[in-house]
Amino acid sequence: MSLIHKSAAELGSLIGSGEVSAVEVAQAHLDRITEVDGKLHAFLHVGAESAIEQAQAIDDRIAAGDDLGPLAGVPIAHKDVFTTIDMPTTAGSKILQGWRPPYDATVTRRLRAAGLVILGKTNLDEFAMGSSTENSAYGVTRNPWDLSRVPGGSSGGSSAAVAGYAAPLSTGTDTGGSIRQPASVTGIVGMKPTYGGSSRYGLIAFASSLDTPGPFARNVLDAALLHEAFSGHDPMDSTSIDAPVPGVVEAARQGDVAGLRIGVVKEFAGEGYQPGVLARFQESVELLESLGAKIVEVSCPSFTTALPAYYLIAPSECSSNLARFDAMRYGLRVGDDGTRSAEEVMALTRAAGFGPEVKRRIMLGTYALSSGYYDAYYGQAQKVRTLIARDFEAAFHQVDVLVSPTTPTTAFPIGERADDPIAMYLADLCTIPANLAGNAAISVPCGLADEDGLPVGLQIMAPVLGDDRCYRVGAAVERALEERWGGGLLSKAPTL
Repeated sequence: MSLIHKSAAELGSLIGSGEVSAVEVAQAHLDRITEVDGKLHAFLHVGAESAIEQAQAIDDRIAAGDDLGPLAGVPIAHKDVFTTIDMPTTAGSKILQGWRPPYDATVTRRLRAAGLVILGKTNLDEFAMGSSTENSAYGVTRNPWDLSRVPGGSSGGSSAAVAGYAAPLSTGTDTGGSIRQPASVTGIVGMKPTYGGSSRYGLIAFASSLDTPGPFARNVLDAALLHEAFSGHDPMDSTSIDAPVPGVVEAARQGDVAGLRIGVVKEFAGEGYQPGVLARFQESVELLESLGAKIVEVSCPSFTTALPAYYLIAPSECSSNLARFDAMRYGLRVGDDGTRSAEEVMALTRAAGFGPEVKRRIMLGTYALSSGYYDAYYGQAQKVRTLIARDFEAAFHQVDVLVSPTTPTTAFPIGERADDPIAMYLADLCTIPANLAGNAAISVPCGLADEDGLPVGLQIMAPVLGDDRCYRVGAAVERALEERWGGGLLSKAPTL
């Protein structure tokens, strides 16, 4: 098996034992990026020289006898919404083209501290707003399973990099499903930690009460190792939870569901779902039951109102957060010829620098927060958010975890939903409730849809700080299905 096809855990072990060097591993992945990224466009920036330098530093420390962590020397692709002092950070927007931050995000800093080798920055929907990575100012990313289809969004560059074997691990952010939905449609694992469990410091904000950094990987254990590496309390983030990271790695190694009560969300399996998605989901539920879990149907009626509530709350927070891009301090500046006022320059810059989806959400949010409409729209949406949290609370009195399809369909063709925002937003139908409540949730591959042979994801939702439950159930499903498939789901993918 070539180096690019090994898991992150395997690579970390090989590097730590000296059987292979971190430089060799980094170079193998850089070669893979050269080979496939012209087709995928997963990366916005590749720091080849920097990656080799980072890898050499790890090799030097190992040679000196330093005891490093399990991911030391393992390459990673980093979503271009986390600040990096040594690489551009654009958030997929022209308004930040070429910007080099003066500081590292906490997630970035912790990746470096764990010895991970950052290969480069990955493409995304502009400011993480989208479900297809078609909204990037720097071009679309393509799905490794079918280059005519989307890799999901907003973290589509990160999901495509891992599914295309350009990196064993990547980072993403999940505001309404932007880790789980891309993971689902590219056949990999994607985890949204409990809100506040991973730091937002240095993460370019979209919706501050929802944004959650999380891991992508090709298996559950690798995702847990990365989750553990960059999570934990951060005094630089006022919403960071001051509590130990749940035992996610131990849970991923355990992978036993015997005796667990697993709730099937009644509201997430009806009209509008692709038949092949529902078939694989039902098989997954039956599999969990065969492994010793007790299956319970659970009704969460407020979940049906999550989508409209989200598309008032998230744009409202976005309109506030993106006010900082004013052409005065950093980033793009248009029309500053000495004859225009600051207000004119600001208006020209924002018109030129923001793409259509970002403008749409800024306008929606500004309207929802405006005088006379705040209570009717934003205020009501926050009340719905409370009802959703209560539905979760009631459900978790009955069951240990909830399950649903991750997304109603498999990857859709590039361009199919570009002019239909409502159809695009429906991709996050199943993922949004966990964001509104702040719960932990993971997507794990559960098979291929009959209609198109494309990946389907199983979503597992757990209570706040119940992240380990997601990994425990996800690992059990993964292990059982790998035995059935004779290997991981990506072994069924067409070769790029």
